[in-house]
Amino acid sequence: MTRPTTRRTADDAALADLFDELCAAWGSGDARRYAALFTRDSTYVSFDGTLALGRDAMAANHDTLFRGVLAGSTLVGEVESTTYLGDDVAIVHATGSVLMPWRDRLPRRRLSRQTIVAVRNDEGWRIAALHNGRVRPVALPDPHALPSRASHALARTATALGVGWRARSTTAIDRARA
Repeated sequence: MTRPTTRRTADDAALADLFDELCAAWGSGDARRYAALFTRDSTYVSFDGTLALGRDAMAANHDTLFRGVLAGSTLVGEVESTTYLGDDVAIVHATGSVLMPWRDRLPRRRLSRQTIVAVRNDEGWRIAALHNGRVRPVALPDPHALPSRASHALARTATALGVGWRARSTTAIDRARA
């Protein structure tokens, strides 16, 4: 169902405000205020892969961070895009980073991209899931470059020697067919 443009514009603004409030809550060092922007059953994957399940776990984790290694820090960033999966569900992509109190600009290596699943509920727009990953693109080697050729050679060697997942997989398939 397509909503009128004015409604989408209002939702875009509300979701941008939600992200801005996320940054402001971080900057205040208030873990409860930060966690209140999430649904009660939300999931949160940190840049290092740590998983927090639910608002209470997230509040506890962030309280430890805000009183510990991230004391006095702020979160800065902006929404890059919003895609609606329905009237009350949106995927928001944002970039951001933690700015430590002794810095006046962000180190490039600390930039992260957040994939946010936002849902509209009785509290308004809230974050149901957030996945935070560092922005460190890796250049993909050309299929004819040395790393690619080496990978192909190793795969052929492993197959010839009967080792690795492909050898196990083929053997299992052959046994199933027999």
